[in-house]
Amino acid sequence: MQKSIIVTGGGSGIGKNVCEALANEGYGVLVADLRLDAAQQTAQALAAQGHLATACAVDIASQSDCAAMAQAAVAAFGRVDGLVNCAGISKPVDSLVCSADDWQRMIDIQLNGAFFAAQAVGQQLVAQGTGGALVFISSTNAEAAFPRRASYCAAKAGVAMLTKVLAIEWAQHQIRVNAVGPAYVETEMTLRNIAAGNVSREAIEKRIPLGRLCKPGDVADAVSFLLSDKSSFITGQSLYVDGGWLAYGYF
Repeated sequence: MQKSIIVTGGGSGIGKNVCEALANEGYGVLVADLRLDAAQQTAQALAAQGHLATACAVDIASQSDCAAMAQAAVAAFGRVDGLVNCAGISKPVDSLVCSADDWQRMIDIQLNGAFFAAQAVGQQLVAQGTGGALVFISSTNAEAAFPRRASYCAAKAGVAMLTKVLAIEWAQHQIRVNAVGPAYVETEMTLRNIAAGNVSREAIEKRIPLGRLCKPGDVADAVSFLLSDKSSFITGQSLYVDGGWLAYGYF
């Protein structure tokens, strides 16, 4: 039976690459995104290549939206086998002037949304009794502090711990939960931050031992591994796809 995966944030960036990689491996893919038009474009492109794919709109900060998303996957594919949570935002801001709204929005999307999406899919997996696998897209910022990113770093650290908690809670249901934490990924969001002067591409590449930005495909490959039977005894882990960023402590 063909397995199906929900990918949040699948309309662009890392999420879109994950959708493409999983479709090429034979998964049915529900492309979920806040922007329905972007989700539909990704799903239609996959369908045009002969893959099984459909789209839905979701605000992962909404618990009810996430529940509806899980049911949309069941309606489309008859079952759900896992989730890849790629939805996210980035908004560097000085901590002294970070507004309550900006702080709350970051936590709502990066942490609360990760939980609500996982909860909805986890409930469906338990009801099916088939087990499954969940992968959160985390960040090196779960461990490495950056200035002007207090809310982002706090949220990603929360995702790393959420990964562990859900893994041990849901192991009894044969549901594995892991995270992939990339360094700077060459996506539209990163390129916008570079163009805005928030970060320097030259400085990033100099800081990474492998000498380049992470590519979306690097993340997709790690996600694919953690969803597959090749990682059947791996759960509660954060796999950092960072070119050596976290290991590098020299100057």
